[in-house]
Formats: sequence, C-alpha cells, structure tokens
Amino acid sequence: MLSVAKNKKYDMKRLLASCFGLGWLPLAPGSWGSLPPTIIFSVMCYFGTSAISLSIIMAALVLAGSIVCVRFAPAVIAATGKNDPGEIVADEIAGQSVTFLTVGFSAIETFSTKQILGIAVLGFLVYRAFDAVKPWPIRKLEKLPAGWGILADDLMAGLYATIILLICVRFWIAG
Repeated sequence: MLSVAKNKKYDMKRLLASCFGLGWLPLAPGSWGSLPPTIIFSVMCYFGTSAISLSIIMAALVLAGSIVCVRFAPAVIAATGKNDPGEIVADEIAGQSVTFLTVGFSAIETFSTKQILGIAVLGFLVYRAFDAVKPWPIRKLEKLPAGWGILADDLMAGLYATIILLICVRFWIAG
C-alpha cells in the first residue's frame, strides 16, 4: 500500500515537471514547454490586457515554473539518471515567461494583431536560440546542483532574450 502511494506521489512530480506531459512530446520538448507562455502572452495582448496584468501573469508563470523545477527535478533526475532530463520543461515555462515579462510596457496595446504575433514569434525564437546555444554564462549556470542548474540557465536565456526582444520591439516592430 505504501509503495502505491509513493509511486503516485512520484508520478505527480514527474507530471508537474513535464508540465502535464508537454515534456514527453516527441522532438524538442523544450520548444513544447515554451509554447504555453507564448500563447498566453499572445492571447492576452490580442484582448488588450494591461501591461501590469500581463506582467503579473508572466511573473506568476516564472514563479510557478521555478518552484516546480527546483522542487520536482531531483525526483526526475533520480528516475532517469540524467542531470538535465529533457522531459523537465517547467524551466522553459519560467524562462520563456521571463522573455515576455516586461514587453507589455512597450506600448504593445497600440500594436496591430500582426505586430503582436510578430513579437510573440520573435520572443519564442530568440528565447529558444539562447536556450540552445547557451552563450556565457548560461552554460556555467547548468553546473548548479539539481533543479537549480536546470532552472538557472533558462532564466538567464530568458533575460538575454528579453533584451533582444525589447530592442527589436523598439527599433524594428514599433519603429
């Protein structure tokens, strides 16, 4: 009986770390994990959500993804024997959300649907590029223990992506 309860708890940790199975999808699980914040950002912008509300939702996603990653990644690491199992995508939820955290303050409510879609796609692609290439010091952050290393590199990739996205919004999309 205890074994069954323990397995359910373990399965729940794995389910949450994979963001309800997104991390189990084939081909580039990190990209699947980056989609929910991108879609939420796009929908909220389309419906004219205020910059403050948009930032609060993105901050909540950063916090939720971070907590899930740090708390439950060790169980997935133990189960798979990998230091950074691909099925853990809570870190991508957090990192991608960082990318969109401040973009709402760029007068985005004045943008057309096409511009909003362009910002969302660009934010997704820039974040995925930084997460894949891992320029300094992103790769070094992976060496932090367990869930911290899995999370920290994605948060830094999100920060880098934010900078590039804000520059693009200012000079290319809004320009």
